[in-house]
Amino acid sequence: MRLQLATWPEVETYLSASKGIVIPIGSTEQHGPTGFIGTDALCPELLAFGLAEKRAAAGNPVMVAPTLSIGMAQHHLGFAGSVTLRPSTMIAMVQDIVNSLAKHGFERFFFLNGHGGNIATLNAAFSEIYAEHSLGKADDNRPPVRCTLVNWFTLKRVMDICAERFGDDDGAHATCGEVSLTYYGFRKDAERVRTAEMAPGRAGDGPIFDCDDYRRRFPDGRIGSDPRKATVEAGEVLYNAAIEEIGARYDAFLAAD
Repeated sequence: MRLQLATWPEVETYLSASKGIVIPIGSTEQHGPTGFIGTDALCPELLAFGLAEKRAAAGNPVMVAPTLSIGMAQHHLGFAGSVTLRPSTMIAMVQDIVNSLAKHGFERFFFLNGHGGNIATLNAAFSEIYAEHSLGKADDNRPPVRCTLVNWFTLKRVMDICAERFGDDDGAHATCGEVSLTYYGFRKDAERVRTAEMAPGRAGDGPIFDCDDYRRRFPDGRIGSDPRKATVEAGEVLYNAAIEEIGARYDAFLAAD
């Protein structure tokens, strides 16, 4: 059940049965010559929508919030199309979103993340939200809330599949796994980009600093990966495995004391 496609009475009905919501979050940043700029947001969105569709068919709806598609990507700004937030901006955005939804009765916020660069800032945002309650700064009508962060790319089955299929070529950025998942979700667009030229073999590894340094070290945007190995078929396998594990993690989060 997508929040954006629901009416307010439908949301109130949903809240009478569940206080949980999935919030896909990612980034808008380059992913090498053959990966979409929206990869880090598209992946969690695909998985969240897939989970919602599966649960709806079983009569157990899951609410999915609008995707937060811009994240922490300052080091990618050397590549056209990348967009970033400051950490302070992202913390404030997450606080406002959680507080808005909590006002209506949502209590469990399941952030499904597609970008490693978001992790530290999201955890800081959760701490700010909890501090509001602890310090007595939260509105009187806001229930105690819980937030959790699940990175789809570190799910056990996802990591096992990527290791088995891609080995070291999966890499650290513009990975075979994330590119495969987007190719599965957006097949027509994948046909347009998948044969773009890039240097042969795996990209190098190394540190990440500012955007100029990144562009100098990794001129085509990849880090440690060879996404030529990305396939639609691998993306489908990852999709199904990830939805299964995400569903189990979501259920456990809702059921926890």
